[in-house]
Amino acid sequence: MDSFKEDIVFANVPEAVIERARAIQLMIFDVDGVLTNGGLILGDDGQEYKIFNSRDGHGIRMLSECGITPALLTGRNSKVVAHRAQDLNIEHVIQGRRNKLPAFEELLAALELSPEAAAFVGDDWVDLPIMRRAGLGIAVADAAPEVCANAHWVTTRAGGRGAAREACELLIKAQGHYERLTAGYLK
Repeated sequence: MDSFKEDIVFANVPEAVIERARAIQLMIFDVDGVLTNGGLILGDDGQEYKIFNSRDGHGIRMLSECGITPALLTGRNSKVVAHRAQDLNIEHVIQGRRNKLPAFEELLAALELSPEAAAFVGDDWVDLPIMRRAGLGIAVADAAPEVCANAHWVTTRAGGRGAAREACELLIKAQGHYERLTAGYLK
């Protein structure tokens, strides 16, 4: 495929979104409702469990291979998130920050990046301040209506069901890495 515009999932991506995606160096994901379906499983002992999508994880690994830094920013604290981040080699993990905008600005400062170089994938009202400030604000398909209305782009897939992978592929394709990444699998 010569152009990702031929891909049925990305056929209707506006050119302005593709341009924004080309400038991204940092991709930040909310966790609950983005990397998971938003459900929480709590055991009798208080242990928290989450279901992550393995394809989303592979998408995040591919971002790293393309030189795009992945990060997690969540309002909750969870050992499960720390384990998932370690499994995916995500260095930047910020938990327990319900007011996410200051954490976003701290991360940008630490990485010496402008907001235009950052993308954020979110699903709920607490994500709106970052989505409105980031160079590319992405909402998952089942996000709150206000989040979808303020996003630059909305995925076709729901949170925890491939939305993060779709967001990763948008950047990978917009930045011209798709053919190189898939070549090894298509031999």
